[in-house]
Amino acid sequence: MRGQGPKVPRLRGARGSHGDAREEAPSLPSRGPWGPAAASRALCPLPCSASGSRGGGRRGPGGGASGSPRPRAAGRKADAETRRGAMAEVLRTLAGKPKCYTPLPMILFLIMLVLVLFGPCSFTGNSCAHAAGRTMHFLEEGTNRQSSFCVLSLGTLPSCSYGVLSPRSLMPGSLERGFCMAVTEPDRLQRVSLPRMVYAQPKVLTPCRKDVLVVTPWLAPIVWEGTFNIDILNEQFRLQNTTIGLTVFAIKKYVAFLKLFLETAEKHFMVGHRVHYYVFTDQPAAVPRVTLGTGRQLSVLEVRAYKRWQDVSMRRMEMISDFCERRFLSEVDYLVCVDVDMEFRDHVGVEILTPLFGTLHPGFYGSSREAFTYERRPQSQAYIPKDEGDFYYMGAFFGGSVQEVQRLTRACHQAMMVDQANGIEAVWHDESHLNKYLLRHKPTKVLSPEYLWDQQLLGWPTVLRKLRFTAVPKNHQAVRNP
Repeated sequence: MRGQGPKVPRLRGARGSHGDAREEAPSLPSRGPWGPAAASRALCPLPCSASGSRGGGRRGPGGGASGSPRPRAAGRKADAETRRGAMAEVLRTLAGKPKCYTPLPMILFLIMLVLVLFGPCSFTGNSCAHAAGRTMHFLEEGTNRQSSFCVLSLGTLPSCSYGVLSPRSLMPGSLERGFCMAVTEPDRLQRVSLPRMVYAQPKVLTPCRKDVLVVTPWLAPIVWEGTFNIDILNEQFRLQNTTIGLTVFAIKKYVAFLKLFLETAEKHFMVGHRVHYYVFTDQPAAVPRVTLGTGRQLSVLEVRAYKRWQDVSMRRMEMISDFCERRFLSEVDYLVCVDVDMEFRDHVGVEILTPLFGTLHPGFYGSSREAFTYERRPQSQAYIPKDEGDFYYMGAFFGGSVQEVQRLTRACHQAMMVDQANGIEAVWHDESHLNKYLLRHKPTKVLSPEYLWDQQLLGWPTVLRKLRFTAVPKNHQAVRNP
């Protein structure tokens, strides 16, 4: 362990001429930080005289100092005591606190004052390291390095973590020129400082929506049109340089929906942000070529096709979980998982991003929990009794951070494998397991039915100010069957 000297073995002495067994004192190395010279320096700050060295001078033939012979046993005993005392003093010296010289805090204070008054608006990345390095070099000149680091770590490094603002950066003129910064704090959460923005003031006594629930009992927002300012959110996520992954499964006949899906996504999904489409398909050659905007890319991931559409639906949980580990964790920040037989008709942006979100099913958003089509058989891992349940979430639109999506999909897949081993299949397959997971692990945002709607079946009620992501009219039986 650092801060401790080398462990010296306890040695048994050889038997002497009189047959007595003696214990030799542990010997110190002649050089290095633990030797007698270091002990002498620790005990005496000034150059020590010859009498302060080991044995008091050149040793004579009798084992003592020259001119003063003494018995061998007494000499060894004195040597052992001297060594023990030297070792103890070295340990006490090295275990002490590093010295902090009085002028250093004043020097540091003056440097920080100059930076605050005349320096740049913030320290981030390499500039922070460069400034800290120059300050370290300045403080090290003529002083002990440990002492310098003691002062530097207390003064300079926190300023790099939180950023240093000069008064000029807070002037209106600077804000109008677009002053902004993104700072990484010690907890590794990124905070952003927005530029000057002009928008309507939120009114505490005037709710944004009076006709719908806008927050859950666990204080998660329910996202409806009129509950958010997209300009503020776009700026926040832009400053964080966020990348969003969008997964979609185009298996068998469902590949026919891919062209419309991608074309409408380019118009409405996360416009202005970096997007990575992940297309899972058994027909890579059938993936259409769609012109992608700047900062947007598409990856085709070949997977096998299953005979039953239910198996395709359930196995996507396993595939998403696997690819979270293999690719998604290193390539994107958030993951949005949707069905392919849909089209984007209006804005779907960063307002949905959060660690974990689910989307209200368009057929049950006004129903009681007793009417939800949860799995009601206790034998299934997806079982939810009739006296439980918050909302009914649809499996066609969920997501969150890659880490949370990985946890969700892994848990759902494992639960489905348990059900399969027990000879039971949940009533609505992966969607039933999704609802069980979101009941036990509350989402941090809930998307309103604006984000998942079927106008052909449900029309367009007035409570929905926008239809953002809607089902494409189709014959389900024709598409699902081979």
